[in-house]
Amino acid sequence: MKAVISIENLASSFVVTLWTPLFIGIFIAIVVYALWPRNKRLFDTAARMPLRRD
Repeated sequence: MKAVISIENLASSFVVTLWTPLFIGIFIAIVVYALWPRNKRLFDTAARMPLRRD
């Protein structure tokens, strides 16, 4: 029996081989940016914005 190549098989293979590692890399980059020590002051200021009176 021959293997049948279909659009679904190609799309699934494409998603698994390309998009999954890409999105994992993007997620790791976002986490590193959020936890980078230089950004602490910026995020602390943004966290206090709702409590600030103008």
